[in-house]
Amino acid sequence: MVLSEENESPIPEKWPRVTKFVLSACAAAVAEIVTFPLDLTKTRLQIQGEAALSGHGDGGSRRRSYRGMIRTAAGIVQEEGPLKLWQGVTPAIYRHIVYSGVRMLSYEQLRESRLGRNEDGSFPLWKSGLGAMVAGAIGQFVASPTDLVKVQMQMEGRRRVEGKPPRVQGAYHAFVKIISEGGVRGLWAGWVPNVQRAALVNLGDLATYDSVKRILLQNTALQDNIKCHGLSSICSGLVAATMGTPADVIKTRIMNQPRDAYGRGLLYKSSLDCLVQSVRGEGFWSLYKGFLPTWMRMAPWSMTFWLTFEQIRRISGIRPF
Repeated sequence: MVLSEENESPIPEKWPRVTKFVLSACAAAVAEIVTFPLDLTKTRLQIQGEAALSGHGDGGSRRRSYRGMIRTAAGIVQEEGPLKLWQGVTPAIYRHIVYSGVRMLSYEQLRESRLGRNEDGSFPLWKSGLGAMVAGAIGQFVASPTDLVKVQMQMEGRRRVEGKPPRVQGAYHAFVKIISEGGVRGLWAGWVPNVQRAALVNLGDLATYDSVKRILLQNTALQDNIKCHGLSSICSGLVAATMGTPADVIKTRIMNQPRDAYGRGLLYKSSLDCLVQSVRGEGFWSLYKGFLPTWMRMAPWSMTFWLTFEQIRRISGIRPF
C-alpha cells in the first residue's frame, strides 16, 4: 500500500492556535531564564523600605536595605549565593507558559477577527492598544496563581538572611500553603493589581511592538528581519517598563504582605489603598522603585522574546507576527 503524503498537512496548518500557543510559551521561557536575575533584583528593591511594614512591626531593625540595582544583586550573591538569583524561576516559567501563551494567542485572535484590520490591511493604534490590554488582562488573570507563588519564593532568601523562618520550601509547597490558608480563592490574591499591571505592560509591549514594526516596514527600507524585530522590541521594552512599573510595585507589595487566618491582607485593603499608603509614606517616586532593573530586564526580555518568537515562527512555517 502506498502512503499518500498529499493529505498530510504540517502541524501548524492542522492546529494553528495550539502551535502559536506553544511557540509563544517556548520563546517566553527562554527570555525568562535569561533575564530572571534582574526580575529578582527588581522585586527586592520594590519591597525594601516599605512604609506599611514598619507600622505592622514586620522586619524591625534587622531588615537589610540595599541601595540600587547593582548593590542589591551583589548583596544577594554575597549573602545567599549566586544560584539564589534564580530563586523562583520554576513558577516564573510556569507563569509564562500560561501568561505569554494566552496573551499572544488572544492578541492575534483579536487582531485578525474580533477587532479586525482595516480594508488596506492596517491595524489602527487604538485597536492595537485595546487588543493588547484585553489580551494581557486575560493572560494574567489565568496565570495569577503562578505569579503569586513566584513573588513569595523570590522573598525567601531575604527572610533567611534576616533570621526569619521560611514561609515556603518550594513551588509545590507554596501552592499547598496558599490553598490551605486562603482556599482556592487565595491563589488569586492580588489579582486586581496583577491584571491592571498586565494590561498596562501589554499596552506598552504588544501594541508598541506591533505598531513600531508596521511603521518601520511601511516607512523605511527595513525588511521583516532581525534588525526590524530588534528595533521594535527595544521600543516596546522601554514603553512597557515606563507604563508598568507603578502597577508592578503595587502588585508586588500586595502579594508579599502578611495575611490573617482567612487569607486577608494585613497591610493593604486594596490596590488603591496600597497606592495611597505608598505615596503618603514614601513619596510619588516610590512607585518607580526598581524602574532601572525593570527596564534593564524588560529590554533584554523583550528583545530575547521577540527575536526568538519571530525566528521559531519562521522555522515552523508560520507567517511573521
